[in-house]
Order: sequence, then structure tokens, then C-alpha cells
Amino acid sequence: MRAARDITRHRFPELIFLCLCTLMVTVWFAGGASRADMLGQLVVRGMAWLMLAVAIMLGAFPSARSARIPLGFLMVCIALPCLQLIPLPPKLWLLLPGHAPFAEAASLARMPQPWRPIAIVPGAAINAAGSLIVPFSTLFLAAGVTRGQRAMLPGVVLALAASSALVGALQFCGAGLPNPLINYTPGEVSGTFANRNHFALLEAIGCVVAPAWAFMGDKQSRWRAPLAFALLPVFILLILASGSRAGMMLGAAALTTGVLLSHKWLNLKFRTHASWSSPALPIGIIGMVAIVVVASVLSHRANSIDRLLSLAPSDDLRARNLRTVWSIIWTYFPVGSGFGGFDPLFRLHEPFSALQLTYFNHAHNDFAEVVLDGGLPALLLIIAAVAWWASASLRLLRAPASRETLLPRLGATVLFLIFAASLFDYPVRTPMIMMITALAALWLGRGVPDTRGATLPSR
Repeated sequence: MRAARDITRHRFPELIFLCLCTLMVTVWFAGGASRADMLGQLVVRGMAWLMLAVAIMLGAFPSARSARIPLGFLMVCIALPCLQLIPLPPKLWLLLPGHAPFAEAASLARMPQPWRPIAIVPGAAINAAGSLIVPFSTLFLAAGVTRGQRAMLPGVVLALAASSALVGALQFCGAGLPNPLINYTPGEVSGTFANRNHFALLEAIGCVVAPAWAFMGDKQSRWRAPLAFALLPVFILLILASGSRAGMMLGAAALTTGVLLSHKWLNLKFRTHASWSSPALPIGIIGMVAIVVVASVLSHRANSIDRLLSLAPSDDLRARNLRTVWSIIWTYFPVGSGFGGFDPLFRLHEPFSALQLTYFNHAHNDFAEVVLDGGLPALLLIIAAVAWWASASLRLLRAPASRETLLPRLGATVLFLIFAASLFDYPVRTPMIMMITALAALWLGRGVPDTRGATLPSR
């Protein structure tokens, strides 16, 4: 049985990689929205289940050590909303913080108190658990491909970011390009996303993936480097055109870290040239990006900068509502209100002074919203995930830069960008960013190769 499985695993690695690429392209096209009622959710989840079933039939199983910790975190994420769906007896349910006011519904209907789950909106918790099939299938498939194929995944991510930039450029030029699978807003530069902040995050991720991808191969580096560095001004230009204020900060951080990731290989590439040629390229890239930014501002095309300068802090609805969000957190802490139910719960607790014609769909601080949904268990999970990322990143910083550590360093940087974006928005609630988060965690899970005391090669 084991021999047959090993033969299958080595016979079909190309098919497993093809399944993963098919899932990634499908998520790119249909996974740019976070709303549960979008048709794209059905498409990406159906494709995730299909590719997972095909991979299992082909005998692919996640055997890499690097997948253990990300899969462990993901399984806990799946378990939390499932546990919130377990019905509790009325006496125990009434003791849950913040849940007692909902007992009046049964009293008004003159019915006995029923058994209820922790999740105040059970349907939203079911949707939250079901959405995690996308990162689970991504981890499952990516952990089952060969090492060489896994090294090709940054190129696939870069291609998806560049394709989304192309769509954003067409939108910038006036093309509508309506996507029936997502809730696209006409006239907005958001690429394949429903939210311009999520689009700006993907382009920022492209800014850090491009320099790392340029030097991941030996033979292809001659044409990779010019292509990768030519994409950087395009990504920055689309971030400015999107109107995302947070995207500007993410783009600047990604551009800086991307150049730092490739600094060693830039020095090696120019070691036979004049001493000034090595720092000339990064300075030239920064200068070219600066020219693009100045040109965008002068032509009144830098919507992100215009929104940043025109919006007063007192007019920022997100900052004003964050106080209400913190008060709601303490109302339901430490049990939580249930995953996915932020919208109706915020309407219940929303002060009259904050009422507007539009609704506040999310907290726009995903860390705070996750704690509101999951309570103390979710808070501990966030702390554990950030601690794992920080410890792994510190080990990578202490290790010498090499091609073995380039992919883990890229994963750590991408996760940092996603963490930073989650402070102002909810990017990981979209299938596309879920998928990239899973890949980045898998890359970081490779860690630093430890050869201390080894008498034989690591192979």
C-alpha cells in the first residue's frame, strides 16, 4: 500500500501542480469579493473542493514539514466557528456575555427557551467555516508538489498580480470591465477585486515578490531581473490610481523590503562592474518610482494621495466607529459573538450619532473583528500566529542570506504586509488574499536550514 502511494506521488507531481495553478487562476478571476452572497464564492469554493478531491485521488498528501504549522493554525481556525455552532442548553446559553438580550425573542413568542449555539448568527458562522476550504486546498496542494515546483509559485503569484494590474490599468483608462462574480463598483480602479484596498495590497505584494523572483533562478536571471524591476513602477502607479490610502504605505514598505531582499544578488551580479554600479540600480529604481509618483500628482491621477490630503481625521468613519467596535468586543468577551455576524451586531449596538445611509460591513480592523467574533480563543490564536511569524522571521534575519532562505524571507515579508493591511481593512476575508496568505505561511514554514552538527549533506 505504501509502495503504491509513493509511486503515485512521484508519477503525478505535474498534475498536482496543474491542480494548484488551476485553483489559483480561478481564485484570481472569481475570488476578489468578501461578501457571502456573491456568485464568485460558489465558484472558488466549488473549484477548491474539486481540486482537493482530484489531488486525493491522485495520491497527493501533504508530507512536507513546512506545512505542519500552517495546517495546524488553519485547522484551529476551522474548529472555532464549528464549535460555535454546537447548541447549548438554555441555562448555560443565558450565562454567555451579551447573549441574554436575545432571549426576549422566545419570551415574546411565548415559547420555551430553545437550545442555541454561541454564534448569534449561525448562518454567518457556517459561511465563515466554509470559506476556509480555499486556504486549506491551497496548503494541501502546495505541500504536495515537488521542491522545484514550489519555487515556481512566486512566479505564478507575480503573474496574477501583473494580470490584476492590467485589469486595473484598463479600468483606469475608462473601461468598465464588469465582473458578475464580484460586487464591482463602476468607475473604481480595483482590478479583479471588489475593494480597492485589497487590490492595492495585491500590487504591494507584487512589489516584494518581483525582486525576490528575479533572483530565484540561475539560468533565467538574465531576463527575469529586467522584467521584474520593470513591473515595480507599474504596480506603484496602479496603487496610486486605486485611491487606497493604506495601499500607499504598503507599497512603500513593499518596495523597500523587496530591494533589500534582492540586495545580495544585485551585488553579486554587478561585482565585475564598477563599484558604483551596484547601488546605482536600487537608486535608479527609487528615482524612477519617484518620477512616476510626481507625474501622477501633477496630472491629477494620484487618487490615493488626493484622498489622503482631502480627508480630515474627524471625517474618517472607520476611526470613529472603532470605539464602538471596542465596546462591542467587551460586551461579548471572552466567548465572542460568532464568526461572520459583525454587520447585524453592529447595527444593534450602533449609536444614533453614527447612523448614515450606508452600512458598516466590517470593523476595518480585522484583528479587532476576529476577537469580537471569537473572543479569548481567537485572541490567543492571533497571539500564537504572530509569535510564530516573529520568531521565524528573527531566525531568518540572523541567518546569512542565501537562496535557501530567500523563499522563507519572502513568505515572512508577504505575511507582514497582510498583517499591516489587516489593521486598516479586512483583506484576508477575500479568497484571493486567503490563498496568498496560505502560500506565504508555507514558504515561511520552510524556515532556516539547520546544519549544526551534521556530518552528511542535508539532502
